[in-house]
Amino acid sequence: MNKKWMATGILGTVLMTGVAGYTYESAQPVEAKQNTKQAKVKNVIFMIPDGYSAAYATNYRWYQGGEETELDGHLKGMMRTYSANTKVTDSAAAGTAMATGTKTNNGTIGMDPSGKEVASILDRADQAGKATGLVSTSAITHATPAVFASHVATRANEADIAKQYMDEMKVDVLLGGGQKFFFDQKNGGVQEAGNLVKKAERAGYQYADSLESLNETDGRKVLGLFAEEGMAPELDRENTNQPSLATMTSKALQTLKKDRDGFFLMVEGSQIDWAGHAHDAAWAMKDAEAFHQAVEKVLRFAAKDKHTLVVVAGDHDTGGMSVGGYDEYVAKPEVLKNVKATGDEMVRQFNDDLSNIATVVKRETTFDLTAEEIQTLQKVDAKKRVMTLNEMISKRAYVGWTTSVHTGVDVPLYAYGPQSERFSGLHENTDIPGLMANAMKLKK
Repeated sequence: MNKKWMATGILGTVLMTGVAGYTYESAQPVEAKQNTKQAKVKNVIFMIPDGYSAAYATNYRWYQGGEETELDGHLKGMMRTYSANTKVTDSAAAGTAMATGTKTNNGTIGMDPSGKEVASILDRADQAGKATGLVSTSAITHATPAVFASHVATRANEADIAKQYMDEMKVDVLLGGGQKFFFDQKNGGVQEAGNLVKKAERAGYQYADSLESLNETDGRKVLGLFAEEGMAPELDRENTNQPSLATMTSKALQTLKKDRDGFFLMVEGSQIDWAGHAHDAAWAMKDAEAFHQAVEKVLRFAAKDKHTLVVVAGDHDTGGMSVGGYDEYVAKPEVLKNVKATGDEMVRQFNDDLSNIATVVKRETTFDLTAEEIQTLQKVDAKKRVMTLNEMISKRAYVGWTTSVHTGVDVPLYAYGPQSERFSGLHENTDIPGLMANAMKLKK
């Protein structure tokens, strides 16, 4: 597939070498070098469980029954997460680093700290004639997907991000939420988005807005927007007509593999992070499960294909989750399997006089709240009610939290497939796109 690509960044060479001159030849174990010529990489799938740290991975293992997860056997190392202006990154700066090889300031999308645009690994793949895709359970214009194909000074400019997607059309598959940013903004929005869906359809994209319509797509370009903004949490998805992350990932693979030149695909499990911000341990584990189901689809594809490199890393930790807590040597994340709804959904079911709190929580969790807990939920400020409930449920699983924002800890780095040993050791997040570009032998 021949595609036109316009250079937008100052760090084309950074994508090939990584930060501070990082190169494959100088950094990798001898055994990895010896296998390089035999290990051709045609496709790269980059999977990002947003907010996922070692604590999430451990809690999820116990939640699933204690056996090895889909990712455990592919752990290669760890990744540092700090941004250009702080030791604790946000998703925009972390994503920019992981997509472009450039550290930037929190809140910035696809630009360096001076405001200069920087090229991404997706740009490089597009320049090489490969198909490209972005899949996310957030709005597709949210920070993590946005860093791969747009450039804005602040992550809040989602209408601008949508417009850039449809102006440049270098992403062949876009699947996620964010309908409001692709249709006319009628209520004084930041920017008139125009009907970008019609523009996409004129350019050959098939549009889907439900599970059924996604299943019906069969072309080489797909725009799927399944929610006004973010998609439903996995715990609540059965009440919608939205596809799962695994289903979206399968459709992306089915579509992108049609390109004989190969492809680059980014898949984000966005709502692990959102659950961490809300201290909703059950939501976090259920969306971690949904992410692992997508990982399973990808690993099966890669095992059959034999020329696909899979890289998995969270962009940062969210919430400071702990395994065990509350001054006891106990951890019971498996009890979260009993939870059938997010804290948000449960609070929505509370009646106006808050007299049904115990009934709703028992029905959705099997847990019996104490009289003191019920009284606390009735008295707490309405804005704090969801997190207060979530923390009560987390405590029953002995899942602790230290913050409602991010932390600066290193995160696990996983890889599978040809040349996956490139990712062994402790890496800067800025190393990742350069290593992927080297594996695909993308030109500088």
